[in-house]
This record gives sequence, C-alpha cells and structure tokens, in this order.
Amino acid sequence: MLKNLTAPALVGALVLAPGLALAAGGGGSTPATTSTTKQCTKGQIYDADSKACVDAQESSLTDDERYDAAREFAYVGQYGAARAALEAMTVQTDGRVQTYLGFTARKLGDMDQAMVHYTAALEQDPDNILARSYMGQGYAELGDMDAAKMQLTEIRKRGGRNTWAEFSLAQAIRTGAGYAY
Repeated sequence: MLKNLTAPALVGALVLAPGLALAAGGGGSTPATTSTTKQCTKGQIYDADSKACVDAQESSLTDDERYDAAREFAYVGQYGAARAALEAMTVQTDGRVQTYLGFTARKLGDMDQAMVHYTAALEQDPDNILARSYMGQGYAELGDMDAAKMQLTEIRKRGGRNTWAEFSLAQAIRTGAGYAY
C-alpha cells in the first residue's frame, strides 16, 4: 500500500493515518490483533484448531502461525513473547526469523545481538529491506548516522523507495529514535 505512494503523498498519508507509519513486516501490513493477544496470557499463542491458548513450542502450531504471533506480540510491545514465538520456530536461519530476532533483541536492549541477527538476515538475502531498515534504525539509536545512512542508500538501491522501510529509517535518522511498529 505505502510502496506505491510518492514521497509527498506518503507523508500526507502518514499525517492523516499515523498507524500506517507503523506498519512493518511481511507484506508491509500491520499485524491483526487476534485472540493471541486478546485472550492468551504469558506469551501463549491461540491455536484455532484446539480453540485454546498453547505454548509457542506446541507441535500443532506451524512456523507461519508462530511468525504471525511473533509479529502480533511485537506490535503490542510484548517483545519477550515475540522472541519466544520466534525461538520456537523450526527453521531459525530463515531471513524473516533472523530479521525479527534482531528486532526483538534491539527492542529488549541488546543491540549487539540485534546486529548479529540483522547481519545473518542480510547474508541470506541482501535485498531484505526490512532487515536493512531495522539495522539502520539501530545505528541511528546508537548515534552512528553514517552507518544508518548507508542502510538507507542500500534500501533505495534495492527497490525500497517509498516503502515503510525507507520512511521509518529516514525518520530515525532525522530523530535518532527507531520505530517499534
């Protein structure tokens, strides 16, 4: 949705609908709030098949369900629960997992570990503009604006103009603060 807007239109849309500025992740959409965060507690994930809240390691859950739950947890600021859902996924080397492990590490205050995960995501897919945006936001939070700007340049070079990834990193460079969502 944001990717097709011109820069002025994007800024206008974000002023009128600030929730758009916070949309990130797979597909660039804000994750839906579901029973996982409305009914479940202690980082459990709602399992539609059993109609119950289950632990992230529950074998009936798919990695896609765990990933969706991780995004939802992150969206509502439950970074520890998001991390637990990601760590329960069977394929830890997946770029989306590494990107969000980096995101949760950064939000939990472990910037060194965040950079390890972002680097792993980018080694797998150098065109992962979300990992680049989050990495750049981390650099901006650390005050390393040259490294943050380098990630912004890479996002633009790799087809990420007028996307949430570009907007959020540019904003982080201007303010020195990254986005949660």
